[in-house]
Amino acid sequence: MEKPRIVSAGEWQQARDELLKAEKEATRAQDALAARRRRLPMVEFAGGYAFDTPTGTKTLLDLFEGRDQLVVYQFMDNGPDHYCPGCTGFTNNVPVAALAWPAELGVTWVTVSNMPLAQIEAYKARMGWTLPFVSSHGTSFADDCGAGRGFMLSVFLRDGEDVYRTYNTTSRGVDRLLFANNILDLTPYGRQQDWEDSPPGWPQHPTYG
Repeated sequence: MEKPRIVSAGEWQQARDELLKAEKEATRAQDALAARRRRLPMVEFAGGYAFDTPTGTKTLLDLFEGRDQLVVYQFMDNGPDHYCPGCTGFTNNVPVAALAWPAELGVTWVTVSNMPLAQIEAYKARMGWTLPFVSSHGTSFADDCGAGRGFMLSVFLRDGEDVYRTYNTTSRGVDRLLFANNILDLTPYGRQQDWEDSPPGWPQHPTYG
């Protein structure tokens, strides 16, 4: 297996300082994007959905749990006993204990899927998940969000009884939330996936291989 080239301490520090400048530029760019997100307009979103939950049927408004903001991750429905490896990996990375901090700031997290509730509960038990997970089976919620049969992250804001959509993203936009990937991006070999721009000889494999 190939390895990074060995240099003197001075050469390493120079290379690290040059990369740090680029990292700081990327951080400032991300801060600017976050500022633009905070200035996005919002659109009214229908609230007449009946979500199946372990504690009974709930509306979209109920999912806020009394808070003003709601973040929804839509887990793909691939049919009976078939589970999206990407959604599974993402859900494995959701730090349940860390959700308390957003909750203190008025943000509720919930995972939603078109899978029937019984299938969700069975998979939750199998995976050892304890995060909030409800079923939109039989509703148009996924289609109305634009997720369809795919996955998506959506953000909602409520004003009294009215619900508005403020943001959504999918694909690599969701990827930035993954703790494991962010750690791997700091390591010499990265995520070791075949789409990455790595030097020749670096270990790589298919993303879902």
